[in-house]
Amino acid sequence: MDRETRLFAESHFRGLRGCLPCRVCPTPDHVDFIEKPDSFSYADFFKGYLLPNVPCVFSSAFTEGWGSRRRWVTPSGKPDFDYLLQNYGDVVVPVANCGVQEYNSNPKEHMPLRDYISYWKEFIQQDYSSSRGCLYLKDWHLCRDSSAEGVFTLPVYFSSDWLNEYWDCLDVDDYRFVYMGPAGTWSPFHADIFRSFSWSVNICGRKKWFFFPPGQEEALRDCHGSLPYDVTASTLLDSRQHCSPPLEVTQEEDTISINHNWVNGCNLANMWHFLQQELQTVQREVSEWRDTMPDWHHHCQVIMKSCSGINFEEFYHFLKVIAERRLLLLATETGPGEREGNKGTGLGPQQAAFDISRIAEVLASVVAHPDFEKLDTSVFSPRPEDLLQQLEELVAATASL
Repeated sequence: MDRETRLFAESHFRGLRGCLPCRVCPTPDHVDFIEKPDSFSYADFFKGYLLPNVPCVFSSAFTEGWGSRRRWVTPSGKPDFDYLLQNYGDVVVPVANCGVQEYNSNPKEHMPLRDYISYWKEFIQQDYSSSRGCLYLKDWHLCRDSSAEGVFTLPVYFSSDWLNEYWDCLDVDDYRFVYMGPAGTWSPFHADIFRSFSWSVNICGRKKWFFFPPGQEEALRDCHGSLPYDVTASTLLDSRQHCSPPLEVTQEEDTISINHNWVNGCNLANMWHFLQQELQTVQREVSEWRDTMPDWHHHCQVIMKSCSGINFEEFYHFLKVIAERRLLLLATETGPGEREGNKGTGLGPQQAAFDISRIAEVLASVVAHPDFEKLDTSVFSPRPEDLLQQLEELVAATASL
């Protein structure tokens, strides 16, 4: 990030005055197609798409050097089953049954990749049908395996990725996935984890996407507040009349894709807003025990983490880890890409200063939240108030950076 982009971003957030970006930015009526990497900079992507939170499509030129595009695909553009079997056949992968609804999702099983590819071949031979149903390999964490080396190179546009940076530090999880499936496999209507950004690259094949602008999903909820399972169902036509037309971008061919979820300073406030909503939902569900359950607020946090994967305490830890890494970067005035443990992220001091300003703004809201105040923060190191003060002082000190 250069200084001009950083100042532009900070001015953008000052103009929002605490509102979420998705609530004030206009809804686009089309998706931009970005054709040439050489004429499209990080600043172009940051200003035009990340800040206003609008989708775009990159051409295949952006990923032409990826190993997966050379090795996972036959000359005719189909999945190279032989290569995948030879290199990953014994890897156990998660597989969802698209033909079975389990709440608002699909039940999953785990099987060796060779068994899934055997099913896939049979599915194609039987004119894209099977008595086993329509099976979709999804959420395969290939990057946890060293064999993922050479599969892809992270585009610089997505290099500010706090979500995977944080979980890589903990060495327990990541949000990098491989998806594979025959024509007809699909994912139910959903919002991504923690309301994060998402990028998806087709290694081969075609997908069709439906994007509803933020907030439009409210018109689709049922009487229980749940989102629909299948947004294309005919029973939803009346509800969709109250929404803006979705932007269209179901697996239309045999397809392989690589996908990441990521969070950074541009959508951090959205993540914090989502977590507050999640806690409120939990509190409503168990409100009848509020006066009789010991440590009711603590139990709400426990339930929230089991349902959402994170609670207020871990969110503070998330902010702390990223903040401390940016503080270290600014102290040394070298990019994380030049430091051990941050290899390849390619971020510099201007990006770090922007990140610190975003963490400080959101952390101030966290510290002031009544439910966060009920946590025993005396065991946190550093104390949230101390970290906030340190960040605010650094924001002032780096204003002229």
